[in-house]
Amino acid sequence: MTRVPLGVLDLVPVPSGSTPADAVSATLDIVRRAEDAGYRRYWFAEHHFNPGVIGSSPAVLIALAGSVTRSIRLGSGAVQLSPQHTEATVAEEFALLATAFPGRIDLGVGRSGLASGGPSGPVDAPETITPEGLLIPEPFRFERVFDAPKFRTLAALLVRGDGGSDFADQVETILALLGDGVGDGAERVDLGTAPGTDGPELRLFGSGTLTARLAGRLGLPFAANYHSAPSGVLVSVEEYRRSFTPSERLDRPHVVVSADVVAAPTTERARELAAGYPAWVRSIRSGLGAIPYPTPAEAAALEWTDAERRLVDDRVRTQFVGTVAEVVERLETLQSATGADELVLTTITHDPEDRAASFEAIAREWSA
Repeated sequence: MTRVPLGVLDLVPVPSGSTPADAVSATLDIVRRAEDAGYRRYWFAEHHFNPGVIGSSPAVLIALAGSVTRSIRLGSGAVQLSPQHTEATVAEEFALLATAFPGRIDLGVGRSGLASGGPSGPVDAPETITPEGLLIPEPFRFERVFDAPKFRTLAALLVRGDGGSDFADQVETILALLGDGVGDGAERVDLGTAPGTDGPELRLFGSGTLTARLAGRLGLPFAANYHSAPSGVLVSVEEYRRSFTPSERLDRPHVVVSADVVAAPTTERARELAAGYPAWVRSIRSGLGAIPYPTPAEAAALEWTDAERRLVDDRVRTQFVGTVAEVVERLETLQSATGADELVLTTITHDPEDRAASFEAIAREWSA
């Protein structure tokens, strides 16, 4: 099987006992090493008011990463558009980044869960294993997260009012601004930059059918989130391909699929490095927001209820943890099951050096 290109999705995690400044410094080291290892893309997620991740502004992180790299594509995975998000500002920011780093900027956008309540797709479906061996767990009910008191506070801070454009209108406005502009004559507004191949490449991110269908209808690339919503990956990819209409931007469907991975010299060591992952996911899905990533010892000392274990079960069982060969085998299964044109990897460990070493080892094995 021909192996597809790999990318990185960085949440800029803050390990327990460290500072946000440490997290940013670690990310700048890892993006340099990812470029040297041969990764095609390096994306930053958007998260707000979480003590355990630094992701309030993907555009700022992209600018920092661009200053220490030469050629790797940099982007957002993804800017979370809400009904009151200013799509014109997003287009301007990423056009500016593309001016500074021509031919290297990816603008990934998705629907904000604070506004939409989570992925659109089947809420009741049995767990399955594909013929290729990929686990598709039962859907997680995201409403329990967005109904939490902290998320209601975040919605009040980040999503103003009930009006504004819907997601499809926002995406089409961004497309227009990145192209020839909006309006005619004296009313015309454009970004003041020449549209072309050096501008930002727009793609949609999603875990459900609505975003997948929109990406297909507009002839845009699509990224599906196996790492955060594994139950919806096949449904969303299938809907995207079924809905795809060729455009001047893209003549055939292009799919990127994400995976959460940890590779180490031995399976036991990889499991140790991943020991904090269930607690980290629990903090997110309980509605508290991501905690600073715990050490293996801190994770072992935490108490769990059966309900809390069920809360994180789908994420834990779809994380690829093991030796490099074991992780690569599971990535091959993911690529085969989804038909992905690219894979993007996210890795969180307490020590940033273990993150970097995991990325480097996977890249070496993948290209061997």
